[in-house]
This record gives sequence, C-alpha cells and structure tokens, in this order.
Amino acid sequence: MEMQFDHIGIPTDSPQPTEFWVPQSECWVTNPRTNPQRIEFLRFKNKPETDPRSPAWKLWNMPHIAYRVENIDAAIQGEEVIYGPFQPADFATVVFIHKHGVVIEYLQYHDTSSWFGQPTAWSPP
Repeated sequence: MEMQFDHIGIPTDSPQPTEFWVPQSECWVTNPRTNPQRIEFLRFKNKPETDPRSPAWKLWNMPHIAYRVENIDAAIQGEEVIYGPFQPADFATVVFIHKHGVVIEYLQYHDTSSWFGQPTAWSPP
C-alpha cells in the first residue's frame, strides 16, 4: 500500500493564533497546509479519561504522524484502530491507528481544495 507524508499533529493546551473549532472532533486545530513544517496543532475541549498505558491515551496526549492513502479501508486491514474511521469534514475520511508504539493517522482525501472549510491552494505532490 502506498502512502505519502501529510502532516504532524501536536496536541497543545495553548490557544494558537490561527486555530479554528472542529465540532466533529471537539477540538481547535490549525491548518498544517499553511505551516512550513506541515504541523497541525490540536487543542481538545475535553480530553477523555483514559489509562496512560493505553494507545488511546497517546491519541489525546502525544504527537501523531499523518499519511495520505488512496483507500482507507485497505490501509487499516490488520492494524490496531484506536479511533475512527470518521469524516471530521467533507474533505477527508480519517482513522487513527497504533503501530510501532506511536499514533499514526491515515487520511483519504475527497477534496484537497480546502481544510475544514478553509480554502487552500495547497495540493499533495
């Protein structure tokens, strides 16, 4: 299965100047397409109470790396899914897995012209 680097997601407790609210995920996010290092900052309204030893805890508290995939269903075959798949917005379907001790996000884009409704000129290579 082919996948390409998309962004790195970093949880933060500090409001970011360009963040916006995503109701489906109940968090504020920034657009990694406008960040030179392709970083997405995430600030959760309420982090779920989870065991710090569980992969789910890592999802809410540790950085993740995100990859674009052509087929999200094929990408998660045999993987340890910890959240999703779901559509946080019309532009993509996403899923978070636990692999090699870290959280990995797979995104299957349906539209690359926007990020949570924000127009963007960015396009995957």
